[in-house]
Amino acid sequence: MTSPSPAISAHNLTLTLGSGEAAVAILKGIDLAVPQGQTLALLGPSGSGKSSLMAVLSGLERATSGSLSVAGEDFAAMDEDALARARRGRIGVILQAFHLLPTMTAQENVMTPLELARIDGAGQRARAELEAVGLGHRLHHYPAQLSGGEQQRVAIARALAPRPALVFADEPTGNLDGMTGGSVVDLLFARRAEAGATLVIITHDPALAERCERVITLADGRIASDSAA
Repeated sequence: MTSPSPAISAHNLTLTLGSGEAAVAILKGIDLAVPQGQTLALLGPSGSGKSSLMAVLSGLERATSGSLSVAGEDFAAMDEDALARARRGRIGVILQAFHLLPTMTAQENVMTPLELARIDGAGQRARAELEAVGLGHRLHHYPAQLSGGEQQRVAIARALAPRPALVFADEPTGNLDGMTGGSVVDLLFARRAEAGATLVIITHDPALAERCERVITLADGRIASDSAA
């Protein structure tokens, strides 16, 4: 039996922000291979590079140097427009800043990536995803009419609706109470299992990290430990 090809393959990945004397090295030579379908938790103190690594791996930020292949695509060679096209329908990203479109209802926000990916039945699927996160009664509310926790659940529904092959989640339960957070995490793992998707989660929650097959700890822009190593 052959092992699955990597969903993510990074070699000597760096990210530097600013230039000259103001340059700050954020990621300092990351080597990482993530098999298809793996669940991976990223741990580490604030400022260790977790969110920056997720941004680079998901195509939201371009690496400064190094090689990066995601879902068979050469992310290192792509400009921002090409990265956006590569993400469409294939990569779901749940950020701490929800980035909901303020002029769209909850249902319209969830429909947007489905329509961009030309997935049929966008309205029906968006409704079903919002019902799954307990927001079936808030379909036609705008972000400003929703609590922080409700906005977080809309963002999770939006990321999961296209059934992406890769899901990145930055503290996905950070704005949710314990009971709601638990149900959303269960949904996240269930959707991942249904699609055979790769799931990468940034978390400070040891219980959530334990649900993942692999745990990587970052420190000062480098991988300090890797449970798969």
